[in-house]
Order: sequence, then structure tokens, then C-alpha cells
Amino acid sequence: MPRKPTNPSDIHGWLIIDKPAGVTSSRVVEKLRRATGAKTGHAGTLDPLATGVLPVALGEATKTMQFVSAGVKRYRFRIRWGIATETDDGEGAVIGESPVRPDQAAVIAALPRFLGRIMQRPPAYSALKVAGRRAYALARAGKPPELPPRPVDIYELRFVEADDPDNADFEALVGEGTYIRALARDLAEALDTVGHIAELRRLAVGRFDETQAISLDSALSLGHSLAASEHLLPIETALDDIPALALTAEEAARLRHGQAVAPQPAQFAGIADGTIVGARHQGLVVAVARVEGGLLRPVRIINR
Repeated sequence: MPRKPTNPSDIHGWLIIDKPAGVTSSRVVEKLRRATGAKTGHAGTLDPLATGVLPVALGEATKTMQFVSAGVKRYRFRIRWGIATETDDGEGAVIGESPVRPDQAAVIAALPRFLGRIMQRPPAYSALKVAGRRAYALARAGKPPELPPRPVDIYELRFVEADDPDNADFEALVGEGTYIRALARDLAEALDTVGHIAELRRLAVGRFDETQAISLDSALSLGHSLAASEHLLPIETALDDIPALALTAEEAARLRHGQAVAPQPAQFAGIADGTIVGARHQGLVVAVARVEGGLLRPVRIINR
């Protein structure tokens, strides 16, 4: 039988939570920290309204969160036409209404203008900082900030279905920093109406998708035994999209002690200076490192 960890230091890896509606991403992380005793963090915040894939890092996996947060994300969402809210979702107060309900042909015709790199104005109710304060805190205090548009990438955007004139379902694949709430708001405006997100589900973050997800309640019931379960994915899973360099035992030991190493030049073939790589020994990542002038310099050391 697989052994169960005796202390939190044994729990390292990624847990893909199917986040329920009505709870913040930070609250999910807090609950898992209490249940496991391990250091935890999440990659890619989901609004309380949203459900779906929330990758949670435990232990040394927290050192690789940036590589997951930067990955593309797939969403399925419902836009409610004709009603604008202050939060651009169903939780905010109504601030505008329109009798216009776009038909399917008009919706499909408008989608191409939102593909590729576009300029998007983030919602006032967002976690972005303005003069050291969160935008949502200013908005709640009655001083919603005017956030400047910024470039975001939308790789796919397709109409899925519409069961009635008031609602339409979509699916999108987007880059880091894209707000689906803002996309819904702007699409509605392009169709000469207003709208907000009524439902939002994240289907995937980078290589993580909902087929790997476990409910929050199930994860909490496992507690410390998560380390021995199939649900805890290896740290290496988050680094599949960056180059991997195999090291000798001696090189790995030096890198773990914060020292630069000089692997064989052939190891760097096709890898440009400044590239971030996963330095591995016997298949396990020992450090996230940077290639600099023929040397490999540690950026984040993985201890386990």
C-alpha cells in the first residue's frame, strides 16, 4: 500500500480543483492549506461567480506557479443581453438596460473583431492595483477607477448556442490577463446593446483541464493523504512547456546549492541565452534555471 505522509513537507505537486460557485479562489487555497498543512497557492484567479479549473500548487510546486498562470485558458460562458451591471457579471447592481436582443447571425458576424491581439479595458471591479489599492476596493468605496485599455490575446471565440433571446453561450481560448467579463461587456456594446456574464466556467488552464479536476469537498476529505492519491500531479507537469535539461548528479547538487553549472555545450543546442529551463536529474526537476553565456544559473530551487 502507498505510504501516507507523516508531515506537510511530503506534499509537493499540483491539485486541480473544480471550484464551486460562491467561493473565492483565495478561500479555496486557505481551506486546502488548513486541510493539508502544506504551503499552497493558486494559478489564475477565478471570480466567486465562476466554476471550473483552478490549479492549486502545494509545497515546492508553489515555485512553479508563474508557468501555469501564464498559460492559455479556455472558458465557456453565458452572456445575458440587455442588462449592464457595475461588476459586468450577475453579482453587481444593474446600471443600464437595453431592449435590443441581437440575433444569432449578428452575434456570429461580430466575433471576428475580437480575435487576435486586441485592446481591452479591464472591469472596474478587478484585482488590478491603482496607486497601491485594488481597483475593486476603490469601486466598492464609490470611486470606480477608469482603467486604461491594455493588450490581450484571444485565440478562439465561438458562438455555442442560444436557448432564448436573452442569453447566448460562447467558448473562448484566451491569453494571460484577459477578462471574460470585459469581453462580454464589449461584445454587447459592439452589438448595440448591453450585457453581462451570467455564467462562467473555466475548462482548462495550460495543460490542466477539467478531466483532471477533483471537487473541493473531495480534496478536503483526503487531507494529508493527497500525497498518496492519483489526484496530486507531479511538479514537473507545470513545466512541460519549457525546455528540459538533464544534469548529472554532481551538476544537480551544485545547482541545488545555488551555484551555476556548465553542462556540455550540446545541451544548449537551439536554446537562446536568457531562456528559462527545467533542470532535471533522473527525470525530476531540481531547479528552474536560466541559460546565461554557456552557464545554467538557478532561479528557483526545488527542494524535496
